[in-house]
Amino acid sequence: MSEQKMKRGFKKKRYAIPIIILILLIAFRLYLPTLVKNNINKVLADIPGYYGQVDDVDISLIRGAYIINGMYLNKGTAESQVPFMNFPKSDISIEWKSLFKGKIVSEIVMTSPEVIYVFEDQKKESGDANVDDWIKALTDIVPININHFEVHDGKVAFVQLSADPNIDLQIDKLELTADNLRNVVEKERILPSPIRASGVSIGKGKVSLEGYMNLVKEIPDMDLSFSLENAEATALNDFTNYYAGLDFDKGTFGIYSEVAIADGHIIGYVKPLLTDTKLIGEGDGFLEILWEGFVGFFKFILKNQSTDTLATKVSFEGDLNNVKT
Repeated sequence: MSEQKMKRGFKKKRYAIPIIILILLIAFRLYLPTLVKNNINKVLADIPGYYGQVDDVDISLIRGAYIINGMYLNKGTAESQVPFMNFPKSDISIEWKSLFKGKIVSEIVMTSPEVIYVFEDQKKESGDANVDDWIKALTDIVPININHFEVHDGKVAFVQLSADPNIDLQIDKLELTADNLRNVVEKERILPSPIRASGVSIGKGKVSLEGYMNLVKEIPDMDLSFSLENAEATALNDFTNYYAGLDFDKGTFGIYSEVAIADGHIIGYVKPLLTDTKLIGEGDGFLEILWEGFVGFFKFILKNQSTDTLATKVSFEGDLNNVKT
């Protein structure tokens, strides 16, 4: 072989090898979404007692992100076709600002997620998923620790389909932000992770949650406050009529609560509030008199003669250490 032919052969190899590598990289990039999708579907299929699926996965290598589209999860023995969890779009990416601080953590932004507890679907069965199963599944789907979490236009609901009419207690238009979950910054704070949420309840009530947490501990420390204000009491009628045969004719209701957990010790209170309410039942007689008498007695005890507000406060306290799940 002449020296000239050898040079031409070396030139061909010099160009061929990079081209082959480029083709392989392109092929891998094209197949990567399918690879991730199949892996997530396998993780969902391995959760005992549940079944789920992902419709599609998009990959953004530049952002270090993947977007899970059309993910749902439901109980294997569910009688309804309503998914227990329905996540139309979940954007999971590396949190770059934490990377600059030397921490490799992720952030998740969920759009229009729904968690719907259908009463008839959640009967306890042998083989149901326990906490360890859920943690393993989430770890497999999001292998990097989550430091920032957002929800936009979310929904949580309790549904009972056997009731007539169906009971549907829900909070929608849910907006939630939780930051610094892995304690990347403000390490000196006892509760370094702020959380804020807002939404709209049944009866057009205003829902608010805010506080601080420390999720790094085995039993998270937290100091949270919750409020539900100015919801129309008549929105509870499907629930109260089914369980007590009673309806609200007018008025508003609210709920206020605070809870604190430190080293496994929990303390807090729940304060329900009824304003300008009128309760009716069959015959609209004895029940109404009984209710109005109860309200009058309650207001007398509380010396609350100037308003039509009925409120009580239920305190609770306990130890979460060694609690069996």
